[in-house]
Amino acid sequence: MSDAADMISPDERVRQVLAPFNEGPVQAAALLCDTHAAEAVAYRIVKSDLSYSELTYRELRVESEKFAAALAALGVGPGDRVATLMGKSRNYLTVLMGIWRLGAVHVPLFTAFAPGAIALRVFGSRAKVILCDPSQEGKLAPSEDIPPDAPWTIIVNGPSIQGNISFSELMSQEFAPVATATLMGDAPFIHIYTSGTTGTPKGVVLPVRVLASFRIYAEYGYDLRASDIFWNGADPGWAYGLYYGVVTSLLTGVTSVLLEGSFSPELTLGVLATVGVTNYAAAPTVYRSLRAANIAVPPGIKLRCASSAGEPLTPDVNTWATTALGVSVYDHYGQTEIGMAINNHHHPLLRRPIKAGSMGHAMPGWTAVILRTNSDEPASPNEVGRVAFDLKESPLAWFDGYFEQPEKSAEKFSPDGRWYYTGDVGSMDEDGYLYFSSRDDDVILMAGYRIGPSEVESVMNAHPAVMESAAIAVPDEVRGELLECFVVLRDAAKASDGLANELQQWVKSRYAAHAYPRTVHFTAALPKTPSGKVQRVVLKQQRRDELKSGKRQRDT
Repeated sequence: MSDAADMISPDERVRQVLAPFNEGPVQAAALLCDTHAAEAVAYRIVKSDLSYSELTYRELRVESEKFAAALAALGVGPGDRVATLMGKSRNYLTVLMGIWRLGAVHVPLFTAFAPGAIALRVFGSRAKVILCDPSQEGKLAPSEDIPPDAPWTIIVNGPSIQGNISFSELMSQEFAPVATATLMGDAPFIHIYTSGTTGTPKGVVLPVRVLASFRIYAEYGYDLRASDIFWNGADPGWAYGLYYGVVTSLLTGVTSVLLEGSFSPELTLGVLATVGVTNYAAAPTVYRSLRAANIAVPPGIKLRCASSAGEPLTPDVNTWATTALGVSVYDHYGQTEIGMAINNHHHPLLRRPIKAGSMGHAMPGWTAVILRTNSDEPASPNEVGRVAFDLKESPLAWFDGYFEQPEKSAEKFSPDGRWYYTGDVGSMDEDGYLYFSSRDDDVILMAGYRIGPSEVESVMNAHPAVMESAAIAVPDEVRGELLECFVVLRDAAKASDGLANELQQWVKSRYAAHAYPRTVHFTAALPKTPSGKVQRVVLKQQRRDELKSGKRQRDT
């Protein structure tokens, strides 16, 4: 907790937190569960009616020991991949801790994914077991994406309609106890996928020693205290929610909130007030939704800290938050490949005045730089360039490349291995404040979700009526960006609102429910470079110009 960070310098604290991972083997389950006070509350699990139950560390240890033994009986061992296609629940927490107790590797799957996106990640990671909710089981049935002899075992968190193993029945059986795994710092811990502009999603394998970086973020970024009630509202199917809504919560031992219900502004404000949240984190789109809802903030909100990540925080959010919530929202920056690394830090030792539009300063253990556009030389103050990290001066860095994708991995590092390229464009002022300008790729950030345009396009192009397509982002006041798609048809005469709706449903059912194009534009051709590469930037500028001129946007 940041109580320990109060007593020494940030640099010394980084060395202190890293030491166990550098000196020998560690037990992830001990760090995340077993060393905390047995009767301490790990989570308040809140239902949509605002009632909640509590999960203690004693209960989490007992239940996860039982599940680890069950996994071992199914042939799972250290290093094996176990995927989850689950919503937030008590059993979800038990499953994760059981995976890590055994030394296995967690593969998160977002519940909005369609079978094709799920199959790509499960086959890519070579998962041996998949845990799923009953509502998700149908996505794992044999289909064009998943063969009838798929090489994994399915465990259903409820009644199974396909004859798969029931989680409750599995947990009612007796299995030989297993020892808590002891692992070196470089052993795999999480296997997650991130989207890019080209090709398939890329696998990112987090080693156990990533826990050091997560703890430093908890202490200096969030300023988490033992007395806090913490809530990271992001979905744990994605990096920010998993890294900092689950792993970091367990690592620090702070009492955290897990909301089982779906997001709504009313429910979010109700949870903040009813459960007594003091430290809150969410994507900017959540804060914008709360503001746009224009509903009365209930009495009893006790926020001490509020943070945001996932997309740039616009200054208007704080104009609202300081009055409505009583605190300013601090913007933080990170990536799946590095975790959080640039922050407006809450900790008093690093807290500095907020500058509108700035994502703050590099976190202890990381050294951020702006490199010039065409060379690996540091840019001048206020010069727009490439956001990068100096790996020689970043002891918390852990990413060493994408899983089994050496060519994509090489693109992230300078030839001499000194610089990690984030792929983002920004600047740094004379006071060392960093500013995000744009991505140098075309990844879409919608409501905090990172969407690779190539994934959407590959699904869209599989429709028999489509010749080719291009997915882009357009600005949106609440969600940050919206996904739209330009489509060239094989027969232009078939363009219609009905076909547009059909294409939206096609993407929704074959890729992900959250990542379908809100608008489909039929066009005769896509702009391309002389080499034939689609110029998404031209389409994005075209749509921005249209929106500025008042052309109505259809959002279906």
